[in-house]
Amino acid sequence: MILVASQRSGARALADHLMNDRDNDHVELAEISGFMADDLHGALDETYAIAKATRCKQYLFSLSLNPPEDAFVTDEGFREATDRVAQKLRLTDQPHAMVIHEKNGRRHAHVVWSRINAETITAIVSVASDPLIDP
Repeated sequence: MILVASQRSGARALADHLMNDRDNDHVELAEISGFMADDLHGALDETYAIAKATRCKQYLFSLSLNPPEDAFVTDEGFREATDRVAQKLRLTDQPHAMVIHEKNGRRHAHVVWSRINAETITAIVSVASDPLIDP
């Protein structure tokens, strides 16, 4: 699986992009956890609002999970990969959402975590000395 990750801001633009059903045959908000909102726009808006109390500019951690063209990954398979990444990056207990896209018969997933610890109102610094996914 090819993983593409980045720290970022732009909650509204990211939510628009991930929920875009014009460029994808199917878009599913497969999981949302740790937010008061039950939609992606509201969830990422919450993260932005909390981040305003910090000096953190890139308050989101975004991950794309792209399986090989000939592979089919189930929702559970995406969740397992996501859990492994979250553990490596110290984001396990953070609010997050998963969106699954299907385009031309190929499924891939996107996961977005809040990098802001709501209890301490500080950014989580993710450090992974090992590869995100062990061979």
